[in-house]
Amino acid sequence: MEQLLKQTLQEKYGKGIKEASNEEIYTALLCITKEKMQGMKRNEGEKKLYYISAEFLIGKLLSNNLINLGLFDETKDVLEKYGHDITAIEETEPEPSLGNGGLGRLAACFLDSIATLGLPGDGVGLNYHDGLFRQTFVDNKQREEKNPWITDKSWLTRTERHFEVPFKDFTLTSTMYDIDVPGYESGCNKLHLFDLDTVDESIIHDGIQFDKNDIKKNLTLFLYPDDSDENGRLLRIYQQYFMVSNAAQLILAEAEEKGYNLYELYNHVSIQINDTHPTMVIPELIRLLVARGFNMDTAVDVVRKTCAYTNHTILAEALEKWPVSYLEKVVPHLMPIIRDLDARVRRDFHDEKVYIIDKEDRVHMAHIDIHFGYAVNGVAALHTEILKESELKPFYDIYPEKFNNKTNGITFRRWLVHCNHELSDYLTELIGPEFQHDAANLEKLLAYKDDEEVLKKLRSIKKNAKISLKEYLKLTQDIDIDENSIFDIQIKRLHEYKRQQMNALYAIYKYKEIKKGNLPKRPITMIFGAKAAPAYTIAKDIIHLILCLQKLVDSDPEVSKYLKIVMVENYNVTKAEKLIPACDISEQISLASKEASGTGNMKFMLNGAVTLGTEDGANVEIHELVGDDNIYIFGAKSEDVIKLYDTAGYCSRKIYEEDALVEELVDFIISKELIMIGDPVNLGRLYKEIVGKDWFMTLLDVKEYIKTKEQMLEDYEDETAWAKKSLVNIAKAGFFSSDRTIAEYNRDIWHL
Repeated sequence: MEQLLKQTLQEKYGKGIKEASNEEIYTALLCITKEKMQGMKRNEGEKKLYYISAEFLIGKLLSNNLINLGLFDETKDVLEKYGHDITAIEETEPEPSLGNGGLGRLAACFLDSIATLGLPGDGVGLNYHDGLFRQTFVDNKQREEKNPWITDKSWLTRTERHFEVPFKDFTLTSTMYDIDVPGYESGCNKLHLFDLDTVDESIIHDGIQFDKNDIKKNLTLFLYPDDSDENGRLLRIYQQYFMVSNAAQLILAEAEEKGYNLYELYNHVSIQINDTHPTMVIPELIRLLVARGFNMDTAVDVVRKTCAYTNHTILAEALEKWPVSYLEKVVPHLMPIIRDLDARVRRDFHDEKVYIIDKEDRVHMAHIDIHFGYAVNGVAALHTEILKESELKPFYDIYPEKFNNKTNGITFRRWLVHCNHELSDYLTELIGPEFQHDAANLEKLLAYKDDEEVLKKLRSIKKNAKISLKEYLKLTQDIDIDENSIFDIQIKRLHEYKRQQMNALYAIYKYKEIKKGNLPKRPITMIFGAKAAPAYTIAKDIIHLILCLQKLVDSDPEVSKYLKIVMVENYNVTKAEKLIPACDISEQISLASKEASGTGNMKFMLNGAVTLGTEDGANVEIHELVGDDNIYIFGAKSEDVIKLYDTAGYCSRKIYEEDALVEELVDFIISKELIMIGDPVNLGRLYKEIVGKDWFMTLLDVKEYIKTKEQMLEDYEDETAWAKKSLVNIAKAGFFSSDRTIAEYNRDIWHL
């Protein structure tokens, strides 16, 4: 690596390693790594997976790629020899704006594991120029700004693949870009991202505003463009069809180039539809096969045996339903096929709950996936059971054989080896390096759970991670935090069901307790990180509340000694990699039955944080693995919550009026202290929402939540016992490797 780096820097900049800037070294390493990946063997086979997803939250790639290529340690040593720090060089890399939250991060982990297991499988998505948005805080509110990441030198490689994508009034020509996905000491796959050469970033103004009608210029500007108006919703349909038409054309082109018989496409191709955004690939593939001479019955049969669907949500409002009139405006040529599919369903079943087109003339995307795919999976054991027993029960009754569970996972290369070098190195010292290949080997750590020296070392590693986070927050946001405090962290996208508002009520509780003189044994640092969708008003109000509380506490010297509240700006993968290793208490407090899985819970566990959570999503499986003593569970159970929804049995106002503590905490949202700092409109609206509606039942669980968190703070003071909980969590995290998840997908669904 030393010679190669010297040579590249000399050719590009006429400089040696010592004199080169961090940016120049980054560019040189990018070129070297890309070249090495292009020379790698491709994962090939008779059958190939296409994983289609609207999001791939891949994060920065330099260190990840060096680790997978087996070059990280060597590169780090070479740079140190010449006075450079690989972490500082990584800082110069822009993070690709290709995803939003768990859905996109999961897709990125899956691509890593598919390549690592040597399976032939590529990702297919869109090349967003500005991604979701860059979040800034102005007047204690979220402001959205564009987030350009594509530079002359990036991981993208422009290819010569172009496809014609037909819309109602025009046809657009796509260009395919590739990003190499190297497996860990294995072969290489690709992420294919489709774009338009006519997209024009200069049309963005006033934050993230742009002309939503100018499709040729705006199609791949943003992920999830604001859909609060009709033009925004139509743009989403344009994006989704552009993605799947390119995917379908690529799949058929590659099959034809290999000489496969398209009548047996399913023997050579498996398509995974990640959530409902890529659903139109089903009617589009049928359309393309019919254009190649297939009759309708055969085309439907072939596609049904080729496509599988992952459901990521229990929230009915998140399952996409597009009005027929919208589809007619964008892709009228798909409507005869969708109507035909609906007619087939109506011919076989007489239950309007399973029809594709409902009586309000809306097309249910998930219904297309379930009827005309061969597998449907949930992403955690509890989630899949809820799908079968309630949310998708009419479909489960028809197709029990299609339903299966695939509990999510994370790639340990990024979420341990890359983001927590010190812990990873120490684990290697204790139990050997095999856990990087087979995460089940982490169980060997249990042999040390009563070893004082090991527990002491784990505490010291956690302390160092806290110091690193402290330095990073000082550098990036000029915020001071105390590494001797308890780090209580909730990082995930801002949504009412994830209940950041309940955590904010705890902050109010703690603030008031300190004001009364009930001081904690040790200071607490409460850290939040989250973006709210631009049109999601209440989510933005919750961010406003947290930022107001942050300011209130900071400006109160008698409280700020014991409590610190921090909202991390522009939360993303890079920031997660700094926050997760430093965490003591992992906040996983969604309303039971609402979080499909969660993967942040797995990342925290792997890095030795202890979960404070409801029996929801994968928390259920974490609880089973670590046992009652190593997790803190509170709150209503999912079956009770589902019953409350079914019977309309929950009334937040009743709890508010009958419980003095709850009333005191909620009233503080509109107290004079907060109104002086914040905006009465935002705070008043949030207060009314919680008292009058509280759809995700914050007030149902808030008192038990406070009690359980207080217990955790007390238990933390027995440092040895806490370190043992931490060790058990790390040791039991092996199940949540995405390598295990992908092996199960392949065994049960893809058969590559």
